[in-house]
Amino acid sequence: MPIFLSTFSARTRRCGRQNSCRMDLVTAPSGETPVKAPVVEVEAVDVAETVNAEPGALDEASPQLETDSDDSDGWEILSNGDEAEHTIQLLRDEQLRNGLVPGACTLEEAIAFRQRLHAIGKAEFVEETIVRETVTAKKLCTAFGIMPPAFLEGAPDACFHGLLAIAISREFSRRPKLPEYNTVDDAVRLLRESKNVIVLTGAGISTSLGIPDFRSKDTGLYSKLEHLGLSDPQEVFDINVFREDPSIFFSIAKDILPTEKKYSPTHGFIKLLQDKGKLLTNYTQNIDNIEANAGVLPEKIVQCHGSFATATCTKCHFKVSGDTIFSDIKEGNIPECSACRQSIEAEALKPQGLKRKRSSNGYQKDRKDSQDSSDEDDYNIPTPGVMKPDITFFGEGLPDEFGQRLIHHDKDLADLVIVIGTSLKVAPVAEVPGVLPRNVPQIYISRTPVSHTSFDIDLLGDCDVVVSELCRRAGWDLQHDMIPADEKVDITPTEGYESRHVFQVVGA
Repeated sequence: MPIFLSTFSARTRRCGRQNSCRMDLVTAPSGETPVKAPVVEVEAVDVAETVNAEPGALDEASPQLETDSDDSDGWEILSNGDEAEHTIQLLRDEQLRNGLVPGACTLEEAIAFRQRLHAIGKAEFVEETIVRETVTAKKLCTAFGIMPPAFLEGAPDACFHGLLAIAISREFSRRPKLPEYNTVDDAVRLLRESKNVIVLTGAGISTSLGIPDFRSKDTGLYSKLEHLGLSDPQEVFDINVFREDPSIFFSIAKDILPTEKKYSPTHGFIKLLQDKGKLLTNYTQNIDNIEANAGVLPEKIVQCHGSFATATCTKCHFKVSGDTIFSDIKEGNIPECSACRQSIEAEALKPQGLKRKRSSNGYQKDRKDSQDSSDEDDYNIPTPGVMKPDITFFGEGLPDEFGQRLIHHDKDLADLVIVIGTSLKVAPVAEVPGVLPRNVPQIYISRTPVSHTSFDIDLLGDCDVVVSELCRRAGWDLQHDMIPADEKVDITPTEGYESRHVFQVVGA
């Protein structure tokens, strides 16, 4: 999938025809994260930099960016002119470890360069490396995960400066891993000792209940929407698409609507943290409201993307409990506002002229007498508004509570962050780990790791299996019907990663 990221100087792309380039270090992101930004798909949650592109060189980066999907291997840079597209490929640590890239840093060298950058800052790092010519810019790019592009092959080393500036700023804006936390025992100890735990959850904690996540190949919700004829399956959750044609959303809403009052072991784990007085806040990206089924208190939950718990009329803003419209959703129908309907019925009882005008959201149809085309016989039929579940669509802002609570309350209290069942691809929620103080340890629990955010400990596997094993090792009693009493879990360290561990049920 093509993706759009930061730009680098057009000079760099013309270096094959010139003899000199200059390096411009961009300023690292500073200040508070724009937590009120609309919900968008993101490339890398902590990157938003440019390097003095010449006028007309490049378009602005798209506001919707995608990364770390299984089929995405690089950054694609597009030019405004006649030049062909240039692809800049990302390098993964496995490639450096295995020596697959000629002339690249070894993994050990790359880690040392990254640590040095964070220790001394960007300006001094550039002085120490590029200015003193202790390493080439081309080789240094590989330390920060960028493959030297083919279109710069044979160019002077200075021509890599613009690209290196992006790579350095990208790395510097990341939260560095805390080296003292690596093992499963470290994770268990953090659970026992922490008193204010932030839990950030995604769709992966509900998949064991039969609720699909969004991005898994073949089984995720987005993979099943080709029949809708959308250019991008995410348009199902685009607010502009909903306003134009709400039937698209309601045709699939039944597939993500929870139908039973049940919850997964991972939801039970969050409730257990609450019972032990350790849960500061559960920031959930899920819209299924299953946390409530587990008994997590409303004051402990921030539903970042809203939920099906309530619905609001798009026309008169009448609000109802989500249960009121569940029957329509389950049948694939568009739920209409009862308050609007009553108002329309009352209006119909009043004496009417030849023409009635009533505002609508565009879902009404104009009706005209086929026998008489005069204006006097042309009238609008008022229609009820659509009851939209109070979930946050792409293009809508997050609830005020999200930013207020995170920045003005939780940020200074949290002593542990646990991210569970999310690939961290939707901003601004994906930016939460980077907003919190860097000395607060962070644990990541999911099936696959992410590369755009550095966690201290990666616990990979089925979320329910991982949390149940952590509880066993912590001496906590996590009771749930989906956890076999005799369950045995095998934990295997990932080669080359002292802080990455894979959990697998024995015999599974």
